[in-house]
Amino acid sequence: MQFGRYYEEFEVGEVYKHWPGKTVTEYDDHLFCLLTMNHHPLHMDAHYAAGTTDFGRNVVVGNYVYSLLLGMSVPDVSGKAIANLEVESLRHVKPTFHGDTIYGETEVLDKTPSKSKDDRGVVYVETRGYKQDGTVVCVFRRKVMVPKRSYGDARGGEQPGRPEPVL
Repeated sequence: MQFGRYYEEFEVGEVYKHWPGKTVTEYDDHLFCLLTMNHHPLHMDAHYAAGTTDFGRNVVVGNYVYSLLLGMSVPDVSGKAIANLEVESLRHVKPTFHGDTIYGETEVLDKTPSKSKDDRGVVYVETRGYKQDGTVVCVFRRKVMVPKRSYGDARGGEQPGRPEPVL
């Protein structure tokens, strides 16, 4: 199974639909909040959220939704990346709640060969995340430096560094 793409394999206009989706649990959200020290009651306190917010319930912290989508995109977009160069924009369009399932897709917007090294290039993509009903919840654009096939071949091919079993 392919993991990531070489520069030559990206085509402007292509859309990669990431699979599978992820159902967000209260545990996932609270653990992420605690790990990142985001203790805002909108995310952590059901009583507060029910009585004082427009949503009437806890909202999943946006950076968790972004992180899920970024992770979902790795096998399709950045699995062979040399470097993630830039997140140009990040928009949280609609809220995500506990129990929602997040799906993602990434569109290739542009690609540019490196000017300094002929074995790589920069791919510009937009990732969109949406819930089980199709509601878009998060959109971000980023630039990823990916190798050309020559770079991969020079470093061990599809699974560089994988040892052979000793029998």
